[in-house]
Amino acid sequence: MCRIGAIKSKKYFHPVKTLELMRSQQKGHDNSGFAFVMQDLGGIFEGYKDLPTLSMACTNDGMHIAEDILHSIGFVRVMQWTPDIHPDIEGLNIRPMPNYVFEVFNYPRSYKYAPLSEKEDLLVDTRLKLRKALEEADEGYVYSFWPDILTLKEIGDPRDIGTYFGLWEENSDFTAKIITAQCRQNTNYDIVRYAAHPFFLQGYTALVNGENTFYEKNKLFQQSLYKGYIGFESDSQCFLYTLHYVNKILKWPLKYFKHVITPLPYNEITGRADRDILLKIKASLAHLEINGPNTMIGVTPDGTLFTVCDSKKLRPVVVGGNDDTVIITSEVTGINEVIPDRDISCDIYPNEREMVVVDNNLNIERWHQ
Repeated sequence: MCRIGAIKSKKYFHPVKTLELMRSQQKGHDNSGFAFVMQDLGGIFEGYKDLPTLSMACTNDGMHIAEDILHSIGFVRVMQWTPDIHPDIEGLNIRPMPNYVFEVFNYPRSYKYAPLSEKEDLLVDTRLKLRKALEEADEGYVYSFWPDILTLKEIGDPRDIGTYFGLWEENSDFTAKIITAQCRQNTNYDIVRYAAHPFFLQGYTALVNGENTFYEKNKLFQQSLYKGYIGFESDSQCFLYTLHYVNKILKWPLKYFKHVITPLPYNEITGRADRDILLKIKASLAHLEINGPNTMIGVTPDGTLFTVCDSKKLRPVVVGGNDDTVIITSEVTGINEVIPDRDISCDIYPNEREMVVVDNNLNIERWHQ
């Protein structure tokens, strides 16, 4: 079983908080990995919010491959940050890559006045091109290439990964207002870095505790829907692609995502005022239904944080916080670790028929299906 968590705050905070969040839940994971996505970046990245940041782990040859591709397209690097790694510490359970790349780029000059949609399309195409080139050469991994986003994924013990990257030492240079994290690799399949949660695409982030038994059905349908729906190293990636398809491609309100992945029974739908919409969703997007025991945490491009459960509530999740911070995670012990002085009577344990949503003012709403 996985353990997942997300922290959203009005103030910038360091990733050590996600390590603390996961540490208290360590009995629920197997020390096979640690990964996080940082959104709404602060510190040294705060001044570059409109420019794309590349997050990549690679060999020396992989670095040259990526640089050549980016240069040929016309991207110009304006800032580079390298984590303060500690490779000399013995006994760490970690499989490090030679290089960890976090670079901010200016768009090609030809895109200076391009509309946002064209810039977004360029970033997706570039990431896919980088990924394909590095995969073919077996020289690295590209996790995200998007404004105001930074991604790190690593194999090993989360505590040792934190030590290797110096993440246990809090500082103001490396911060964000939203961080999603998971302390487990994708052990149902081959352990590869791309399979580690959270998953990211075009401003959307998803991480899942559980399984998707409709994986094959989802995968076969999604592969034809959008060029960015690739990989499928984990059955949980289907959650991200469905979220992106419903909200970004179809431009439906977020509330319909729940109706797509866990549609109501016909006898309940027919008695509702919105039955025509729900019946059309059930008929046209049946191949995007999710089944199995699972809980998902998601983030949309505008910073909205939410969680949903499977139709039987077979995986745990809890929401808690204070005036400055809201946390969604698998076990309440995680929230106790990070916000011990909150009012626990306000904690929310979502049920199978709702979506709990946190906006940028940290207002929490419970959307009933």
